[in-house]
Amino acid sequence: MGEILGAGIIAHAPTIMFPLEERLAINDGKEITLVPGLERLRSEVLDELKPDTVIVLDTHWFTTVEFIVTLHERRQGKYTSEELPRGMSAVPYDLTGDPELAQMIADFAAEDGVRTTAIDDPYLPIHYPTVNLAHYLQAPGERWITIGVCQTAVDWQFLSVGASIGRAVAASDRRVVILGTGGMSHTFWPLPELPKHEASDPIHIRTPEARAADERRIGWLEAGQHAAVIDAMEDYHQYNPEGFFGHYLMMVGAIGGRDCEVAGRRFSEYENATGTGQVHIWFDRPAAGWAA
Repeated sequence: MGEILGAGIIAHAPTIMFPLEERLAINDGKEITLVPGLERLRSEVLDELKPDTVIVLDTHWFTTVEFIVTLHERRQGKYTSEELPRGMSAVPYDLTGDPELAQMIADFAAEDGVRTTAIDDPYLPIHYPTVNLAHYLQAPGERWITIGVCQTAVDWQFLSVGASIGRAVAASDRRVVILGTGGMSHTFWPLPELPKHEASDPIHIRTPEARAADERRIGWLEAGQHAAVIDAMEDYHQYNPEGFFGHYLMMVGAIGGRDCEVAGRRFSEYENATGTGQVHIWFDRPAAGWAA
């Protein structure tokens, strides 16, 4: 029987891929906490857990008529971002896949009522949330699967796909980590104003209301109040959480949904990225297991 060893909502902001001197230049001479947070997550958590498979829930991979799971034996190449090639240019990636588990996830999700397909097309694009996290977190021998965010899905479908991930893992023999990668409130500053708001201090979040909404949810997550986050999604959508907060909803669906009461551990400060809210929060597997 497989198990989910741990899960997190992990930021992938482009600035994490800037050279150190550029990160310092845009942040008043200080390092953004997202980078050492990723380094600590690898050394303090993932190196100890030694997962067989890492599942990335990628908020830049938008699908439309279904959820998609990568079915590849291997994805390999170099990635340049069309959004920000200055910071992400020819980044190498080499990801061994897990076709067996990917197919199980797709089958369980479809069986549970959400159209989901596993795809192994060699030309299927990869997106920078997956590449950026692999750059910091990938270890030799791990298998990596990516699942996209369906832009026409509603909250209960994200939760359902997450629950299907949990069922598939349990039916397998895999030891799995889930990385829900995306930001919180996600509205950028207009270009004329943007250069004044690149530092990580959350005073640069796009609106005070968006910052307050993010911080309220961070408080709930650190207290293990996942039901509060889920029940308040309708209100949160007005602040445009990245990927409809689908990365979080799928992640929490996999570890118990509304019944999950696992408190989160922060691996970064709450930071700004050109108006958007960013944070790393990790959820350890309870000794007694996740909520049924």
